[in-house]
Amino acid sequence: MDLRGRGRAKVSTARQRFWIAAAVLLLGIACARRGGSGVDKEVTTLGAVEVTAQLVEIPGPFPPNDLYNYAYVMKYKVLFVHRGKIEGSEILVAHYNPLKPRTTVQDEVSGKVGGHLERFRAGDVHRMALEAPLDNFWMGGVVDKYFDRKGVRYWAVWTNLQTE
Repeated sequence: MDLRGRGRAKVSTARQRFWIAAAVLLLGIACARRGGSGVDKEVTTLGAVEVTAQLVEIPGPFPPNDLYNYAYVMKYKVLFVHRGKIEGSEILVAHYNPLKPRTTVQDEVSGKVGGHLERFRAGDVHRMALEAPLDNFWMGGVVDKYFDRKGVRYWAVWTNLQTE
């Protein structure tokens, strides 16, 4: 009877179990950060207003980021106000450099901005920490195709995708 390979089989099985457990743990962490309720420390503490809102409209393609940094105004339907006050059921929200994932959008000119949203898609629901009015928080370029519509423009400080 040859027993030489048995020790290796046990080590190999233990290694496989370790890597499977590590992969499951990392997948769980990734899913928790990029979905679910959209709740995290930043969205619940940053900004003067916190809402869950559905992105109703992106009024055209985003300009490229190669020439300048800009904020792009999008229309949202407010589903729930968690803190602060919002007037009306639709709001206009300016997002800094919307072509960039929220995890990498903050830079030396943006101030504190971020989140776990990878890309903007009409119909998605976002949990957001907001400030207002936009002029108090961003003095750079603004693409606002709602320029003829009166009302507050909110500055998106933190934006997470909500999937629940």
